[in-house]
Amino acid sequence: MVTYRPQDGRRQSTRSRDASPGRFAIVNQVNVSTVNEVEVANRLRPALLRLARELRREIHSLGVTGGQVSLLVAIKYTPGIGVRELAAQEKVSPAAVSKAVTKLEQGGLVGRTASEQDKRRVGLTVTEKGHQVLRSVRSRRTIWLAERLKGLSPEELARIEAAIEPLEKLLP
Repeated sequence: MVTYRPQDGRRQSTRSRDASPGRFAIVNQVNVSTVNEVEVANRLRPALLRLARELRREIHSLGVTGGQVSLLVAIKYTPGIGVRELAAQEKVSPAAVSKAVTKLEQGGLVGRTASEQDKRRVGLTVTEKGHQVLRSVRSRRTIWLAERLKGLSPEELARIEAAIEPLEKLLP
């Protein structure tokens, strides 16, 4: 039998009396709460990833990527943010953000504005066209999700609604 010692993390292996020859029974002495959390995480993670992937697909016809939408949203909520600050906030390299912002600017979704305090500094703002794209993204994603929620029973829908608040607590 293999037993796990939570104190030191090492395993102790012994043969179980009732196990057939050559077979070992595994006993896991991990806190039941931890096993539950891991099981839930293993089931929740792929569901959230598939859901996020489907929501991202909804915006392809708008001519923007999920990463570009993420940058637009960050700029919308922090008008005047610089490329380096945006890169740090989004945890992406400044070179990658600079390239993406240039594409957004070429598409007319973002504008660059010189800072009034420091003329060397350039801040980013979302243009009217960029705001329209963000409204379209939100609308398409909401419609897609609402259509899928219609297929659920009232009990399932209530369970999803009840899970929203705890899920939001997982976010920073």
